[in-house]
Amino acid sequence: MGGATLVGIGILASRLAGIVRTKVIAYYFGIGLVADIFTWASKFPNFLQNLLGEGALSASFIPVYAELVEKGRRDESGRVAGAVLALLVAAVTGIAGLSMVLLPFAMPVLTPKFDAETRALAVTSARLILPSTAVLVLSAWALGVQNAHRKFLMSYLAPVASSVAVIAAVLIFGGVLGWTDRALLLAALGGTFVGAVLQLLVQLPTVLALEPALKIRFDTGLEGVRTTLRNAGPTVAGRGVVQLSSWLDLWLALLLAAGGASSLGFAQQLYMLPISLFGVAIVAAELPELARQREDASGAIRTRINAAMERALFYVVPSTVAFLVLGPMIGAGALGGREFGSDDARLVGWILRAYAIGLVASTLSRVASSAFYALQDSRTPAVVAGFRVALSAVAAVLFMVQLEPVLFLPAGFLSHLRIGDFRLGAVGIAAGTSIAAWAEWAILRRRLAVRIGPVGPRLGVLARIGVAAAAGGAAGFGVEAMLPANALGAGWVMTLAYAALCCSAFGLVYLAVAAALRVEEVTSLLGRVRGRRSGGSGPRPS
Repeated sequence: MGGATLVGIGILASRLAGIVRTKVIAYYFGIGLVADIFTWASKFPNFLQNLLGEGALSASFIPVYAELVEKGRRDESGRVAGAVLALLVAAVTGIAGLSMVLLPFAMPVLTPKFDAETRALAVTSARLILPSTAVLVLSAWALGVQNAHRKFLMSYLAPVASSVAVIAAVLIFGGVLGWTDRALLLAALGGTFVGAVLQLLVQLPTVLALEPALKIRFDTGLEGVRTTLRNAGPTVAGRGVVQLSSWLDLWLALLLAAGGASSLGFAQQLYMLPISLFGVAIVAAELPELARQREDASGAIRTRINAAMERALFYVVPSTVAFLVLGPMIGAGALGGREFGSDDARLVGWILRAYAIGLVASTLSRVASSAFYALQDSRTPAVVAGFRVALSAVAAVLFMVQLEPVLFLPAGFLSHLRIGDFRLGAVGIAAGTSIAAWAEWAILRRRLAVRIGPVGPRLGVLARIGVAAAAGGAAGFGVEAMLPANALGAGWVMTLAYAALCCSAFGLVYLAVAAALRVEEVTSLLGRVRGRRSGGSGPRPS
């Protein structure tokens, strides 16, 4: 199997486990204050993992380390990997410890609408989950080592262990012991820490086998470490800007009525699924190869990047159409049951639709950023990310206040719109994010073209994928129209069945039309299936 396929399998398993985890949280908490606190506290490990872990390592460590491995400099690669690990341990331990001490003083700014009792619970929740941040960053380092050796499957399967731990904690304490609300919240957060430890432990045997020369010590004198740190500076700044955007979205959502943050968080879990499955999978597989081609002609890199974009669009364009057409049904199927009812599903569905507007742009930006990282230029994506965050914040506030009164600001002309008891301010936040995503892609595309020539999918390929996705959307809409009127609130088993029926109709028609239009990726997929059935190797995965 190709690298992107293995990454896709691993991410599919981990994301599906993550969706099950989210469904369990939604099932027991629904959309409301306790779920808001869980969403807020869960941001801490995600913040450091993305800031110092996967994002920074992808841009700074993996290209340097992969180049050393490719050149056979194994002793040096082990020393570089160990030195980077030592630096990460020191950084995340210090940040996590300092955060636990300073958190109570920052709460009035971080959670302006929480009362004293709710803030105390939020502080306890954050302190319970903060130790897992250090562990998750180390897991990201382990992922980087494996990716550089083209070992993709285990590193992306590992998060399944984390999700399973949270699911088990909630089911045991909530389903068996009958804990509810705040007590169950703390149990779920405790499961998050246990899961983070398991996620690291399952990767260690593979890492130690791949890097027997690993030497964990501070050594900033190594050229590879200096290059990593030099590249990490703008990368961490860029990732910090992106994480600031994520925190800003959450902070804005906490200004809304209770449930704003959790509804946004639930929608983000679904929205990130295609980006992770296809955008991240392709980038993770391509980045080491692009790094190895850094000294080759720019045409080779451009060809590889354009092919990666077209491959990603084959999956992301239909995902966009599915979210736009079937948003509430997907929300009900993925999250529905018990505390998460039909109005919850409609709200999450509309937020998902707003996010879907920028899904294609977000994916293409990730692929384009990987080209800059491979060229050891982490500054350009960081600067562009800063612009995107600023634009996203402005647009989010403008849209949010039109849909829901916020603090002292006057009510907007759409503030009368509701879904049951829910207001729609979170939809405005998602819409602002989508607009900024398109601006980011436009700038990255232009700047990358200066370095390696014109980049982007071919219009003919995009048109054929678009036609197939539209046909799939029509099929999914037709099936949904035939369902009972209460389909969104029919219980978790039936809503899951209804969503599966609609999505299956969408997917089958999309693949059939794409095959009829000779879209390259579906032809390749069919070739692989035929090859396996006949016992042959089939075409090589792209």
